[in-house]
Amino acid sequence: MPMHVGIDVGGTFTDAVAITDAGAVRGKSLSTADVTGGIFGAIDVLRERMGLSAAEFFAATERFVLGNTIVTNAIDQLRFAKVGLLTTAGFKDTLRIARSARGEERDPHDLAPYPSVVERRHTREVAERVDASGAVVVPLDLGQVRRDLAHLVEVDGVEAVAVCLLWSFRNSEHERAIGAQIEELYPNLPYTLSCELTPVYREYERMITTVLDAAVKPIVANHFQALEEGLRAAGLQVRPQIMQVHGGFLSIQETAKAPINMFNSGPVGGVAGARLLGERIDRSRILTTDMGGTSLDAAAIIDGELRILPRARIGEFPTSLTAVDIESIGAGGGSLGWIDERGLLRVGPRSAGSRPGPVCYARGGTEPTVTDAALVMRLINPDYYLGGTMTLDADLARKAVGERLGQRLGLDAEAVAHGMYRLTVHQMANAVRKITINRGHDPREFTMVSFGGAMGLFAAAIANEVGVSEVVVPANAAVFSAWGLMHADAVYTEVRTTPWNFRQSTEVLARAFTELEAGARAWFADENIPEDRRELIREADMKFAGQIFEVTTRLPDEPLTDDAKGALRDQFVRDYEAEFGTGTAWTESEVLLINSRIRAVGRSESLNLRGDHVLTRPAEHLRYERQIIDPADGKPQTVTVYRGFAAIGSALGPCLLEEIDTTVYVPAGATAELNEHGDVLITLSR
Repeated sequence: MPMHVGIDVGGTFTDAVAITDAGAVRGKSLSTADVTGGIFGAIDVLRERMGLSAAEFFAATERFVLGNTIVTNAIDQLRFAKVGLLTTAGFKDTLRIARSARGEERDPHDLAPYPSVVERRHTREVAERVDASGAVVVPLDLGQVRRDLAHLVEVDGVEAVAVCLLWSFRNSEHERAIGAQIEELYPNLPYTLSCELTPVYREYERMITTVLDAAVKPIVANHFQALEEGLRAAGLQVRPQIMQVHGGFLSIQETAKAPINMFNSGPVGGVAGARLLGERIDRSRILTTDMGGTSLDAAAIIDGELRILPRARIGEFPTSLTAVDIESIGAGGGSLGWIDERGLLRVGPRSAGSRPGPVCYARGGTEPTVTDAALVMRLINPDYYLGGTMTLDADLARKAVGERLGQRLGLDAEAVAHGMYRLTVHQMANAVRKITINRGHDPREFTMVSFGGAMGLFAAAIANEVGVSEVVVPANAAVFSAWGLMHADAVYTEVRTTPWNFRQSTEVLARAFTELEAGARAWFADENIPEDRRELIREADMKFAGQIFEVTTRLPDEPLTDDAKGALRDQFVRDYEAEFGTGTAWTESEVLLINSRIRAVGRSESLNLRGDHVLTRPAEHLRYERQIIDPADGKPQTVTVYRGFAAIGSALGPCLLEEIDTTVYVPAGATAELNEHGDVLITLSR
């Protein structure tokens, strides 16, 4: 029985899916601080549901894919290893100067610098200089490098080193010489060279990306060493694969070279799964909304393509990473309700996580969460949480909401809970607007795909607020990101700065892509990806002269010749106007190409397995009635509850759909129908 396994480690729950020729089995376990414990806990749930011993389970596993929050949590919480930085003399304060403007604040009193990742005293200036053409102006002083390294390691006690010299993307000789010194003097010290991680211009973005990567390397090494040893000891015979920020996966060995690429690796799995779901139900414009215990992650899929950003924001930091465009906010089931200094109710971004978790978990939590509010509204059945394997304490939730918030607001628990619900919906609707309206897209043209254990209670309300008329809840919605991980492709991305304009010959550009493609083909060979599953995609970051930032354009597959210049320019204009609107292109201006990029894609094999056929279902399908606080108006309302998606047929809202690990709210006037794959299609009235 060949089996593929996907694991998504979230802030509150660890989700797992096992796919065989018979179908998909899913399970959840509370996440643990060391990550490994939550992973093995979720695997134990799968094994029990499949009736397999640990030896049988791991012996049958032919593919093991992991999405995790190790890097995401470290960056979001600003908890890093102590890192030192070596940079060109005169550029010690690049990280502090940054991009000057600080986010979206309009009040200058609220503007603040980006958080510090490297203490200023741990930044050492190196005597060296390379000019913009790559010529050495000041030779590298290796004696000073050795003294600086000795001070950083032996006096300051840094746990990793980042090296980012001013023009290293044009000539990497000096950075590589420093790397050789580190390996000679401190062979066990993790380090990152900007010329290897992100050889592109813009010194701030390149430096912060390099520093973040170095700062998480010791953290990742500790986790993955324990995980690999545990999986190997349990009998896993294949190499685990790790989801990356750019939408594909790599082996643990490749991931360890640049762990920053694991940021948002779990949510990316959900976006990859939603693209496949869109193909299956014939929808080309998809909005993904993934709500778990700690956050909401939203993304847009347009004409079957994931939106890829060439300069992704990682946490609070603008970086030079290529990443799937995902908008994340601190709005999850564990998000805390609180009252600000104005006496107003707020929700998030702080979360209760899995420990102590929501108050209703009865694990010591005292601050009310979104899950507690949903329980007070009776949207969740406390006796059927996780299929009845975990009982929630509704009395504790009501007491916390009423005493911690209600008494200060002069409201009863139900009114406060409804207020928390509405605030959460508004915040999530704004996240959806950011990836649609703020990107020049009309949300009314999209279908929303709702997944994550908590999303079903909010998806229809969000869709109503932003104008979406169709919501799809996948059959395996609660573990959809874990399912999507197995259907993602292997992806290798390499980018380099190659300044070029249309007055030049394409020979320089063609040579750059030839070199990039050689690296991609070597990666195909190292990862043992067959020829029939290989695809090379060429892209370029381009802009009109005088602009600051670029737009990414896909290049044609045919050879780059001077005759192709017109078609390349026309494609850039189309991509530019698709991003910013018809007529916005500066067609009379010169066009500049800044970066060349290659994306090597190894297509997934899991499509041959029955991953869309879900085997984990409620033991019985039934209908019953329950009085709830209606999310639409906050008033008591008796609704029909359908236990198991298969019990629906065609249902008219208001009603609740109750699965083993998720609950879906269908508002008044909306209809819910089951398709042939077991997905629920909700059509909203307009």
